[in-house]
Formats: sequence, C-alpha cells, structure tokens
Amino acid sequence: MLDFTVDNLTETVVDACQKNASSPRTKQIMGSLVRHLHAFAKEVELTESEWFKAIEFLTETGKLCDDKRQEFILLSDTLGLSMLVDAINHPRTGLGTENTVLGPFHVPGAPRLPMGSSIVKQDLGGERTLVRGKVTDAHGVPIDGATLDVWQTSANRLYDVQDPAAPDWNLRGKFTTAADGKYWFTSEKPTSYPIPIDGPVGVMLKACGRHNIRPGHLHFIVTADGYDQLTTHIFTEGDEYLESDVVFATKSSLIGRYDSCDDSDLAAEVGLDVPFLLVEYDFGLMKAGG
Repeated sequence: MLDFTVDNLTETVVDACQKNASSPRTKQIMGSLVRHLHAFAKEVELTESEWFKAIEFLTETGKLCDDKRQEFILLSDTLGLSMLVDAINHPRTGLGTENTVLGPFHVPGAPRLPMGSSIVKQDLGGERTLVRGKVTDAHGVPIDGATLDVWQTSANRLYDVQDPAAPDWNLRGKFTTAADGKYWFTSEKPTSYPIPIDGPVGVMLKACGRHNIRPGHLHFIVTADGYDQLTTHIFTEGDEYLESDVVFATKSSLIGRYDSCDDSDLAAEVGLDVPFLLVEYDFGLMKAGG
C-alpha cells in the first residue's frame, strides 16, 4: 500500500491524470497543471484556512456569472492571464491588427445596422463621434463582407447591461463592409471607467492595493470568411489610465486619436452637429491558419 506524502503525492496525482488521458494534449495539460499547482502550494506553504478561503473565493466568483456578467473572465483579465493567452495565440504580421481582451461585457446577438447608423440610443451627454476606417487583409487589400461587432460604455461609465435605465443594445451594433472594405458609424467618445468591485475580483484588487479603472476604449470583434477572428479595442488617446489598465490590455498600436471636426458637409452626411469628434482606424485581418 502506497503512503501518500509531500514527496510522492505530486507525481502520483500526475500519473493518475495522465495514464488514461483522452488525448496527448490532455495528458500534457493535466500533468503540467498538477505540477504547477502543487509547486505553488509548497512554495508558499499554503495553510488549510488559506486554501478554504480560496475555495470560497472561487465559489463566489462562479455565483456572480450569468448572461450579463462574467466574473471569471474579469478575474482572468485582472490577473493578466487573458492577455497572456491572447498574446500566445495571436501573433500578428504585416498590417494585421493586434488583438486584446474580449472583456466580460460582450453580449452575443447585437442588432445588424445599416452602415453609418448611430449606436447611441440613450443620450447622456457624451461627445458625439464619427468612427470610420476600413477592414483589409494583412497586405492592405480591402475585405468585402467583413462584420464589425461593436460595443462600449456610455458617458455614465456603464455598459448597457450594467444600467437598468439603459435601453436594450445601447452602444452596441454590427456593421458589414462592402467591396471597398470601408466602415463608419456614429457614437460617443469612450471615457475611462471602473470595472465592478462588488464581487471577488474587487476583494482581490483591494488586497493587492490596485485600482479598478480601464482607459476609455471601443470594443470590436471583426470577422470575415477565410480570416482569423480579430478581437480588439480602439483606445482613447490621452486617457490617464493607458499606462495602468487594470486588465493589462493596452497596446500603442491600438490607440486612436479623437480630432475635432467642423466639416459641415460631412456632419450633414452622418447626422451630427458641428463640431464633432472624428476617429479613424483601419483593421487588418490575418488569413485563417496563416
């Protein structure tokens, strides 16, 4: 009979997880996971009470997950794990736009809107903005039929799913490019905002002495047949939190400049009053499997 001890327990568990694993990848992942978890517990000499608190923490994290809030994604984001996994999986070359985090507030099923539509359904005084650019491949060739799924916070620093007073799909929408690859829509300038701290993630941030603010940004998921999905942001130039994003997601290539525009003809064309803000940004997609 084997006596399980500090010295032999790790490899015994690894063997149990790997012996009949369903695939070589499962075998690799489970072996590494067990070894790293056990090494962590040994390194910090984890106490029983600390481990029980960790179990309670993870339990409460799960309880806060629903169709409007994903606390586990928020936890992954604030630990930098989301960005690490993204960087490993999405190298970019040529004009390929860099990825960044999805975030916990994406909602599937946003309405498809005519190109040039406004995504603002609730006017809370945000600075009206024209967002435009084009979607190309990594060599600059325009992509016909690319879909841009867009979402952002409002001037009250909340996403619509956080605000009971917000109409459905406020500051969300999907747009599809034509043969020239161009896109444009009107919105409002994104501002920095706090991530929720009323749950376990907030407890963790407070314990670490960290703030809970993200710099202003527009979210995009850009897809097209034959190309890898692009999940990214346009960050707001000059935002004071660009250097200390709570989810470690900022990249210099993703910063957009918001210029004041007094072009009355353009304003009339897009349904805005002058002056308005204009941000221009092109997205480059990578060939699938490339």
